[in-house]
Amino acid sequence: MSIIDPARLLAVWETGARRHPIDRALLLFALARPEAAPDALADEPLGMRNAAIMRLRQQCFGDALPAWLDCPECGERMEFELDPAMLPPAPTTRPAPFDVAGLRFRVPSSRDLLGTLHTSDPEQAAIALLRACLDPDGGAEGEATELAALIDPVGDAMDAIDPWADLSLTMPCPACGTGVTASLDVAAYFWDELDRHAGRLLDDIHRLASAYGWSEAAILDLSHTRRAAYLARINP
Repeated sequence: MSIIDPARLLAVWETGARRHPIDRALLLFALARPEAAPDALADEPLGMRNAAIMRLRQQCFGDALPAWLDCPECGERMEFELDPAMLPPAPTTRPAPFDVAGLRFRVPSSRDLLGTLHTSDPEQAAIALLRACLDPDGGAEGEATELAALIDPVGDAMDAIDPWADLSLTMPCPACGTGVTASLDVAAYFWDELDRHAGRLLDDIHRLASAYGWSEAAILDLSHTRRAAYLARINP
């Protein structure tokens, strides 16, 4: 993996290690869109965020996404490689606002999700998200009882308009034929890969520093090829 500078990778890993998954997703989004102001990225639609993270992940690790699912019917573990071509077309522009029951909504952003973390009640969190996504110029403000009745229809509309905001896939179980549906959290998947890569990189730094007395910065300045060559000489 060479698309991300090793020092930058470790800085992002260190920053995100103890952060909320939404904050981690924004860190990855900033890596994918270095030209954008980080604070502005929090207001980008979730689908555009996830698509940008997926593109960066492909540049780092390739197209195939190794994955597994357990069948809830028979317990069979299905291991497979997910091809991004199986996913909906990635968004390139911000989705337009949409109307449901006389109210106008926009698709949610990372900042909207962060605003729901104050409540542990799923329905109240959904109402808070809908309220955050209400267009102030598109209708009445919406009472909580009214918004509660719109959770499903607005959610269905958001899924149709911005499918990359909450990706899911269905795979047939080879043992019993049951269709198994699971969510694909692109940011969490990519973060797990980066976490493992950062761990291996830290192991390499430790071995080289112990053997040669070099600093972390000096080791990270080495190319991957030269770093691997020195590591091979430590443990031939």
